[in-house]
Amino acid sequence: MTSPMQGTVLRVEVSDGDEVEAGQVLVIVEAMKMENEIRAHVAGVVRDLAVAVGDSVRNGGQLLRVAES
Repeated sequence: MTSPMQGTVLRVEVSDGDEVEAGQVLVIVEAMKMENEIRAHVAGVVRDLAVAVGDSVRNGGQLLRVAES
């Protein structure tokens, strides 16, 4: 999953290895003083978590991967 906008990571709601459902909030990115929830598109397992709270992300920057289960 990639960031749809440039911003700052406010919260990371998952860890590597967590099982997630489709639609579950994974990461919250602040851009232009608005909180944007990044949600899972599919159910699966979180892999390759690449961000932490306070990190700056760019548009299209890698956040994590959800491997379908």
